[in-house]
Amino acid sequence: MNALVYQGPGKKNLQNMPRPALQDAADAIVRITKTTICGTDLHILKGDVPTVKEGRILGHEGIGIIEEVGTSVTRFRKGDSVIISCITSCAKCEYCRRGMCSHCEQGGWILGNTIDGTQAEFVRIPWADTSLLHIPENADTEAMVMLSDILPTGYECGVLNGCVKPGDIVAIIGAGPIGLATLLTAKLYTPADIIMIDVDDHRLDVAKRFGATKLINSSDGKAMSRIMTMTHGRGVDVAIEAVGIPATFSLCQSIIAPGGHIANIGVHGESVPLHLETLWSQNITITTRLVDGVTTQLLLKTITSGRLLPTQLISHRFKLSEVMSAYETFGNAAREQALKVILTND
Repeated sequence: MNALVYQGPGKKNLQNMPRPALQDAADAIVRITKTTICGTDLHILKGDVPTVKEGRILGHEGIGIIEEVGTSVTRFRKGDSVIISCITSCAKCEYCRRGMCSHCEQGGWILGNTIDGTQAEFVRIPWADTSLLHIPENADTEAMVMLSDILPTGYECGVLNGCVKPGDIVAIIGAGPIGLATLLTAKLYTPADIIMIDVDDHRLDVAKRFGATKLINSSDGKAMSRIMTMTHGRGVDVAIEAVGIPATFSLCQSIIAPGGHIANIGVHGESVPLHLETLWSQNITITTRLVDGVTTQLLLKTITSGRLLPTQLISHRFKLSEVMSAYETFGNAAREQALKVILTND
């Protein structure tokens, strides 16, 4: 089968790989129909995720059709259309029972990380009963791809961890796909203002179309002073970091109001200064989180009701055989005006 294979930092290749087989009674084999590329995949290619070894098939998002199930799988059968969660959950261990499925003792984020992933024609899904979701009849399949990772990540790691509530002033640093997904889900809580901060005017224009109330291009280094002017010197109630570099996390620390929440989403590949010398007395809450996927069913209902429109996040479409071109486009997002890309396996 065709698959996108990691070959070390900065190296990847589309190549022929063996089709996966059942290894456990709880497994399912899924034929991928649509998948996508995540910013985390770019971090892997930069060498930021050392758990990913050479020879690994990348990808942790997608939808598909069940080809085969193990003998203990009860919720799915051959021919079912399914959403693949980026988080594999046994639903039995201590962490899963606490809702921290990302730290599942036998799963967590393993797809495209410690086991082969979804940027391929077929994928093996461990713990299928609790790691897949049925796709409703007549659902928009491209919208369903956004439920694998980006929407629950923005919602859980940004909106819920940031404790966004009605009337808040929210700043989202980073108007890439994950920042925009956070914007879409933050709107469900009717904050007074959602301020989007980025260096790319095109992405800021997209954020405005999605419902951001204020925009700041931070390329001139004056984002903090502009935020303070907008908030009459108070700062923001919630600052959501959606990039994963020291400068953006430092900006969050500089604009947060007393009693506020800093919610980190970004994947950080290097150390970030923590300014406790200024934050220690400000009643600031700082949260980190790896998505758990526990809100995916809720978000699915919100999409099918028409309250959430995630296909807005999709900018480009490719065939799986064109995955190398898709990475080139996604990796040069500013030049290509790229958000999420859809890879279709015909």
